[in-house]
Amino acid sequence: ALQDLGMKGAEFQTAFETSGLGSYGIDRLEFLLSANAGEKLKPLRQVASGGEVSRIMLALKAVFAAADRIPALIFDEIDAGVGGTVARKVGAKLAELADSHQVICITHIPQIAVRAGAHFLVSKDMNKGRSLTRVSLVENEARVEELARLLDGSVSEVSLEHARTLLASPET
Repeated sequence: ALQDLGMKGAEFQTAFETSGLGSYGIDRLEFLLSANAGEKLKPLRQVASGGEVSRIMLALKAVFAAADRIPALIFDEIDAGVGGTVARKVGAKLAELADSHQVICITHIPQIAVRAGAHFLVSKDMNKGRSLTRVSLVENEARVEELARLLDGSVSEVSLEHARTLLASPET
């Protein structure tokens, strides 16, 4: 699964160590990662970037999806530290997970957002000195405009064309 998410040559292992009985049990577990071929396995907490941690979590969820009885998976900013080709791969993996689970994903990356079955925009407005959060379904042309905004921060003919292209073939 890590290979599918743009981590070519990565290796992931778990290390178990038995220690004295304490408030957390008798076993200590540590995740180990070699993010690149030829590197030694090291504790995940010491070597993984935010983007790598996000992809590892997604890979674990993908591997255990068939056995997982939790019907909904929520990914908050799974796009941390990714873009371009890797973002497309993350989007594809999320779409694959959505075949068997309800997937809710908070993202700022259009290559991921375009894979959604339903696309919501979360926005904040001020009303009488208070901040209000709104959640709106974006469909049709409004979705094209939101994807265009995610692409380059504006809605221009170029960003609209790019958004339409992404919507027409999100998997390429």
